[in-house]
Parts: sequence; C-alpha cells; structure tokens
Amino acid sequence: MTRARLRCALGIALLATAAAQAQHADRASAVHARIDRIFKDRAFDAPRFGPARWLADGTAYATVERAPSGGSEIVRYDAATGARTVVVPASRLVPHGRKAPLDIEDYAWSADGRRLLIFTNTARVWRQNTRGDYWVLDVASGALSRIGNGAPDSSLMFAKFSPDGSRVAYVRANDIYVERLDDARAVQLTNDGSVTTINGTSDWVYEEELDVRDGFRWSPDGRRIAYWQFDSTGVGLFSLIDDTSSLYPTLVRIPYPKAGTTNSAVRIGVVSADGGDTRWMQTPGEPRETYLASLDWIDDDAIAMQQLNRLQNRNDFLIADVATGAVKRAFRDESKTWVDVQRNVEWIDGGRAFLWVSERDGWRHVYRVPHDSGSTTRDGGAPAATLMTRFDADVTDVVGEDGTRLYFIASPSNATQRYLYRAPLDGSAAPERVTPANQPGTHAYTLAPGGRLAFHTWSAFDRVPTMDLVELPGHKSLRALTDPSGLKAKLAGVLKPPVEFFTVEIDGASIGGYMLKPSSFNPSRTYPVIVHVYGEPASQTVVDRWGSRNMLFHRALAEAGYIIVSFDNRGTPAPKGAAWRKVVYGSVGDLSSKEQAGAIRALAARHRYIDRTRIGIWGWSGGGTNTLNAMFRFPDVYKVGVAVAPVPDQRLYDTIYQERYMGLPRDNVEGYRRGSAINFAEGLKGHLLIVHGSGDDNVHYQGTERLVNRLVELGRPFDLMVYPNRTHAIAEGPGTLPHVYHLIARYFLEHLPVPRR
Repeated sequence: MTRARLRCALGIALLATAAAQAQHADRASAVHARIDRIFKDRAFDAPRFGPARWLADGTAYATVERAPSGGSEIVRYDAATGARTVVVPASRLVPHGRKAPLDIEDYAWSADGRRLLIFTNTARVWRQNTRGDYWVLDVASGALSRIGNGAPDSSLMFAKFSPDGSRVAYVRANDIYVERLDDARAVQLTNDGSVTTINGTSDWVYEEELDVRDGFRWSPDGRRIAYWQFDSTGVGLFSLIDDTSSLYPTLVRIPYPKAGTTNSAVRIGVVSADGGDTRWMQTPGEPRETYLASLDWIDDDAIAMQQLNRLQNRNDFLIADVATGAVKRAFRDESKTWVDVQRNVEWIDGGRAFLWVSERDGWRHVYRVPHDSGSTTRDGGAPAATLMTRFDADVTDVVGEDGTRLYFIASPSNATQRYLYRAPLDGSAAPERVTPANQPGTHAYTLAPGGRLAFHTWSAFDRVPTMDLVELPGHKSLRALTDPSGLKAKLAGVLKPPVEFFTVEIDGASIGGYMLKPSSFNPSRTYPVIVHVYGEPASQTVVDRWGSRNMLFHRALAEAGYIIVSFDNRGTPAPKGAAWRKVVYGSVGDLSSKEQAGAIRALAARHRYIDRTRIGIWGWSGGGTNTLNAMFRFPDVYKVGVAVAPVPDQRLYDTIYQERYMGLPRDNVEGYRRGSAINFAEGLKGHLLIVHGSGDDNVHYQGTERLVNRLVELGRPFDLMVYPNRTHAIAEGPGTLPHVYHLIARYFLEHLPVPRR
C-alpha cells in the first residue's frame, strides 16, 4: 500500500472512530438528560390525590390540603357532587406563642367528633415517619394543646384517642402512657421500657417483615389496652458505622436476628387504662421460636392474635380471654412450605364468622370460617371453612364487603393485571368481575363504609394513573379525582413503541416477561439487551401497571439503543397458583438464576434481533442478589451486571424473611450454600458493578464487603460504588438517587456499548 493510500485509510478509520465516539457521546448525553428530568426534576411524577379517608357514613371523605395562606387545613368533600367544605382551617392550628400553623402529617377524629388529634414534626424510624409531636384541637373552644407532658420534640409514637375521646394513649421511650385531656394528667402503664424491652411498638425485624409498628390497641369500652412487648436480650447486635456526620465515627447498634439466630421473646399483654399489673396472654410455645403477627380486639373481653411457628408453615388464629389470659385456637392454616399472615381479619355476621385467605386448595382463596361468639375460649381446632371465591384463580387482595358480597382483586387470565371482583358472602355463587372489560391494566380500590362507593385507581404499563370515584357494583364513574392531561403531554413520544408482554417456555414452565424496544427499532439489526431482574418471593417485575420513575429510566435506556426485558421466574408472587409460587421453597437464588438464564436464552433463540453476545442485567435488593447469581453462574450468558444492595450470602439476612422461604440454616445447609451467590464468585468473567449504601440497616453492607474479599481472593476484577451512610433506598442526601441512576446508565453505556448505526 502506498503512503498516500495508507494515510487515506488511516484518515477514514480516524473519522469512523470519531463518528462512533460522537454518536456514543450523544446517546450518553440524551440518557443522562432524561435521568435528570426523571429523578432530579421529577418532571414525570404522576398527579396525586389525598391521602384521603372516607367518613363514617360513606357519602363524603376528608383530606389534608395546603391552605392558601400557608400551613395545612382539613377539607371535606361530598363524594357525589364534589362540594368542598373547609372543616378545620389552618388559622385554627396555630399554637399559642407561634406564628405558623401546624403542618398536618396525619390526623384522627375522636368518635364524637369533638376533638381532632394532629400528628406533626415527624421523624423517620427505619422505613416510615412514626415518631413526632401530637396536638389535640378542641373543636368547640378552639383550644389547641400538645400531648406528652413536656416530652422532647418528635418523641411520641402512635397516639390515639380512647373510644370516648376523653384520653389519648401513646408510646414514649418504649413505654405506654395514657393522658387525660381535661387536666393533662398522664398515667404510665408500663415502666420497664428500655433499649432491650420494647412496649407498644416493635423490634426491627417485626417492623420490616411483619409490618408491626403500632403495637397497642384500645379495648372497645376504653377500659383496657392490649399491647406487644419485645425482649431483645440475646439478639445479635448489628453495628452501623456513620463516618460522615461528625469528626469521629459514630455507631448505631440494632438488635438484628440473622437467619438461624436468636429472635426477640415476644408476648402480648392487657393492662388497665388506669394503670396496674399486666395480664399476659398464655400463648403456646417458646416466645423466641414463634411470632405473634397480629393483635385485635374482638369485643370488650377478648382479643384475637395470629401466631406463626418459627418455620412459618403454620398460622394459628388465637382467641384470648383478657381476664384470665387463657388462649384457645379458633383456626389453623398450614402448609408444607409457608403460610401468609392475614393483614386484616374481617369479621362478618356480627362476629359469628370471619374471613380467612388461604392457599389450602392450591389457589389463594377467601374462606368463611364460623366462630362461636358466645365463648372466647372455644377450641375450634380446624372448623369447617366455606370457600367463598369459587374459581380456579388467585385472590391478590381483599378490598372489603358491603354486607352481602365480598369485594376482592384478582386476574384469572392474565398474571400481569389486576381487576375488581365480587362474590356472595355465603359462597353460593362464582365470583363476577366488576371492573369493566374495556379497562385493561391494573386497578386498585378503597371501599367506602357500606360498600357503595370507592376511590378507584387505574393504570397500565404505558398508561398514566388516573383516579376517580366510582359507584358500585355498576362501576359508574361519578367524577375524576386527578387530571393526568399535563403529564400525558410531557410524555408525548416517550412511551413509544408500546411495551410488549410475552411468555417463553422453559423446562415445562411458562415464564412471563415484557420487552421495551428503541423507537428506531429495526428487526433486521441486532441490539444489546439489558435484563431488569428481581426474581424473589417478595415482588413481581412483569406487571401491567404504571412503573413511574423506574419504568421511565428503562425507557431512556431503550431510546439509547438497548432492548430492555424482564422476567418473572417461578417463585415470584404472580397470581398463578400456589405451586407456581412455592416451588422455590428451599432453593431461593438457585432456581431463580436458572430460570432467568433459561428465559433470556429462549427469547434470544426466538428473536434474531437480540444479540446474545451482549446481554447485561441489573437489579436492586433481591434483584441485586440475582444479578450476582446471573453473573457468577452464567458468565456465558451475561456480560455486564449492576448489583444494587445485594445479599451475597443468605445467612446474613434476617430470620423472618430468609427462614420463611428457605427453612432454618441448620436444616437446609446445602440449600443456603447453593442459594448464596458468594459461593459461585469464581465464575465471574464479565464486567460487574456492585453498589451499596454503608448505612443500609436492611441488607447490610457487610455482605458486600465479604463478597469484595472473595473476589479479591479470586483475583477477579470488579467495580464498587459505596454511598456513605445511605440506607437500602440509597436516596438520602441531595442528588443521591439521580447519581445512582446516572451511575447505572454510565456503566452499561461504557461496558455494553450500543453499536454505531
């Protein structure tokens, strides 16, 4: 080749390289600009309604709104007409000696409507803002008084009126108090609250996994209070190190029971609202080897509790006589794998029966269980339960009942969607769909008292959520509660092409998935693929509902030239029957990784436009765990991975979650080994980014550090990003969440580049 030709060839190559670099820079710039709009500017957040709550007669609702002059006000709306009335103006919520009105973060009326309890100045306790200040407004006099007898700011929890509205009970420093409203005199009902003894609220693991936060209940007659007590003595302490808030590091120590270790000893007691000794309920079994998952009064003399065994494959519904503490079983639900806690046990027929959700026949169904209201110590053993939801499908949620029919959510023919159904309370007929057939997607309802009206939310993967007020059972829309038109205008062109839902068959199982393609998609070309994964029993990813910011992030990646896919392997909570969900028992991590890899292989074999040599994967929490599993176990499939807040070793996670799906570590040694990604780290060949918050109280950074040590030992290259003192959400601090998504996008753009077109 002559020098002139060589110079020409080199010039052409340099121009091509420069063009490719410019195209890559343009793609990156567009993706990062979209991420800023999504996470920083929040330009695509859906309009919100409420929070609103129905009033007792079911014809009106109340909500908190910003007052024109500042502060919060409580507003009443007539449900049918929308007529608006300011019930409590902000001007009435200005404490003596202050200029600004209180900001209402939650509120409650006394039963007689004479007083209003306001929750404000709140602080987060792990997941939610459950600690703060409480004030009581006397509606007639306008007097506004603070509860707590000089307690420090933001130190009270779960304050609630007595049934007659004359007193307020609350938790302070792990003890329960009752305060009279006429003279502010307080009675301390428990006196042993400490770092290790918790009264009226919960320990870390009950809050995270059983959703127990508010840990006490007034009796219907206001004479007694029933409450949980936790003794965390002997529970392993996990230390979170805060390196950034002060000159020297500080420690936060949490009693956190890891799989196979000691739990808190938990019991439920009843104490007089005037003070005195606590009567402890005589629940069977060792308190550290069982879980008391719920607490409710049935009447003035009896409480109901759900008690799970340590393996969580048995749930006993217990009724206790509060005068004696004697406990008998009213119902038992059990399984060879695990059973679920009933979020709300609905009593019907004046307390003569209750509703129970069980998978005993292979589907998640609602049963009507008889109860002898004349005896709180009746041992029903396993009373006859009448099936109410007579169809071969799962009930995903119970909405409520109107006295004759039960309303619930199901989707018999499409596991990605959710619709409202109803069935007679006597189980005499098959369920009928209430949601109109011409409204595909996901629907949610909040039923009004009496069951005639409901708040209704409807969205789909590519459909912005809308809320309206509907009349049941005809599902007549009375009026809109949100206006999505502004957001729809912003999204013009963003939601194209539409999502594609599909199924692939692997090893006899039908695996559902979705796919997003670039707007410039050409089936004659090949595209790199990014798989978004979760894959554990706690959540689905393949759902036909609005995904908000996460979905729009995936749209931004698709527009940069990627195909985005996601799969729900078996073991995820898709409404496909108990066998589908529970096949994963004892093999979490192992089964999911195999089915995820099998699904993307099957999809690539079906579509020639998928470049099987350029497949990436990412996920958060359980999805981060399965990203590690994918990268370590199937390096021939996945070339790039981003694992956010993963659990590399299942032995490091908490008792309730991990043992529910895996059994005890001592009984399933091989299952824990095969389910833990750290044991397969030698398989890593591709590019891996691990992301974690050092202040993660849920999925501890400890696991990532152990994985780092293992990868270093193996000599495997990898990348690590640590966000100091951030929790599992990695959202604390200005700019944090946008930074996370910029990081994920940049990693794929650099290591799984889109070819120049």
